[in-house]
Amino acid sequence: MKMDNIAFGVTDWNNVEPTEHKGETGVAFWRTRLFGDPANQIRVRMVEYSPGYLADHWCSKGHVLLCLEGELVTTLEDGRTFTLTPGMSYQVADNAEAHQSYTATGAKLFIVD
Repeated sequence: MKMDNIAFGVTDWNNVEPTEHKGETGVAFWRTRLFGDPANQIRVRMVEYSPGYLADHWCSKGHVLLCLEGELVTTLEDGRTFTLTPGMSYQVADNAEAHQSYTATGAKLFIVD
């Protein structure tokens, strides 16, 4: 990730309109901001998963993800699982290890990709 042409700015996430993304079960609400040139854009999101959310796909996109609230279980395609609680994060590169998210209780995440 190269961060070019991004002026200093402040985001009040409460003022960013959420979009709904249905999972295989449950729903995710994304508050999304895009920064930088379109050819090298950085997407920054505040994401809230409902209890029982299971992503409807295996994701190959790289992320830096920080768990703010709740509990998130991330399963890798090879079967390994990792549980994140508030204050924990993970990072993964594009096309490195496909992953799928699940939460029994709901979770709030801050994600940069």
